[in-house]
Amino acid sequence: MAFLINFVDLLLQVLTFALIARALISWFPMAPRNPLATFLNSITEPVLAPLRRVVPRVGMLDITPLIAILLLQLIRSFIIPSLLRGGL
Repeated sequence: MAFLINFVDLLLQVLTFALIARALISWFPMAPRNPLATFLNSITEPVLAPLRRVVPRVGMLDITPLIAILLLQLIRSFIIPSLLRGGL
């Protein structure tokens, strides 16, 4: 069970870093078919797409990556330790 919880924790960390990387590369002009951009989009879009339906845009800013990162960190902070203790 601990292996599965550690794997999920690592997966959440990797997803958080992918969201940060996607947000950072969006600031630079890049070809849409760039392999890095395509890879990051394929990893992060399943998380961001549902949030975009709920979270409104703030002017020209898309804050869904920030909301996604906060949600992932909440999961890591509260649910993972609870599972390790055997609760939830």
